[in-house]
Amino acid sequence: MPPLIPIDASDPVAVAAVVPGALDGSAPLALGFAPGGDDLVREGTAVAIATSGSTGVPKRVVLSGEALRASAEATARRIGSGQWLLALSAGYVAGFQVLVRAHLAGTVPVVLEGRFTPAAFAQATAKLRGPGARYTSLVPAQLATLVDAADEPEIRAALTRYEAILIGGQALPVPLRERAADLGVRIVRTYGSSETAGGCVYDGVPLDGVRVEPVDGELRIAGPTLADGYLGDAALTGRTFVTDAEGVRWYRTGDTGEVVDGVVRVTGRADNVIVSGGVNVSLDRVERAVRGVARLEDAVVVAIPDERWGQGSAIVARAHPEAAEGDLLAAARERVAAEVGLAARPARILLVAELPTLASGKPDRRAIAGLALAAHGR
Repeated sequence: MPPLIPIDASDPVAVAAVVPGALDGSAPLALGFAPGGDDLVREGTAVAIATSGSTGVPKRVVLSGEALRASAEATARRIGSGQWLLALSAGYVAGFQVLVRAHLAGTVPVVLEGRFTPAAFAQATAKLRGPGARYTSLVPAQLATLVDAADEPEIRAALTRYEAILIGGQALPVPLRERAADLGVRIVRTYGSSETAGGCVYDGVPLDGVRVEPVDGELRIAGPTLADGYLGDAALTGRTFVTDAEGVRWYRTGDTGEVVDGVVRVTGRADNVIVSGGVNVSLDRVERAVRGVARLEDAVVVAIPDERWGQGSAIVARAHPEAAEGDLLAAARERVAAEVGLAARPARILLVAELPTLASGKPDRRAIAGLALAAHGR
């Protein structure tokens, strides 16, 4: 059993250089953590990736070269192959997969260096020269930043140069998706996780070889892109990856959803539920409704204590100079009441200069919840 080789994930060029060895199993990598002396993996392992831990304790997901290649090759069959821009951290599965796809396509990835800004994105995009299709992966917050700056011709030109921009990490708000489409941006919404070697469902349709089925309301995924499990945690591996009576191995996502006519619809996290006045309220559904309100497209909804109802929810969002706090809360409560129900209406709103984010670009939900709780206590 080979040991894991630590690699500085903050240096994407260095990570890209060792992708070939990771894929063939000769140099399995530890991304996002320092491995211990007893952190051994089985033959064929490519990488162990520390998850973002946005809502819980970080885990170390073990992926084989076979799973990573299966994902990258299925992606190429679905959207095409060509040059890739890395605008995400190479220490997370979405960024690492950009490097894998570029390697398998025989191209050299362009790396967006430094802080993500519209100008930096345009400059990096300009380095994708020569023939062939261009691709990149972003999280919704990055896309929102670019769409907000698309009045600048060079930003809009950069956005529309891509054959496809994969968007994952969290749900893409409908208003943001529509604004991007109006600009001519070709978006592909992805669903997946480190445990599935990245996105394995594109625009609701599973990639070749991937199966998605709901079991008691929870989405489960099977196919060649599944991780081997969690490094050093056999118990968690056994709870999360289960084998059915036919010998098919499934990943329990913890997400609720449905599959209708082959199209996957994710409705939220099974554990992201509060009880308000005796009524179960999915905060994911509340957040989805809130993000349909103008100026609240990047909002995060978190739980707060409620003296009367036991639990309630608060909206945390970026402040806009032209949007009054009271007006935004009223519009959000009205929309949530119509789409989710009266009991689900958020009680408070907190506007901040910037939403805390993780290195992966996802909202740091634990930090955001801390802000909401602190404001609630004032």
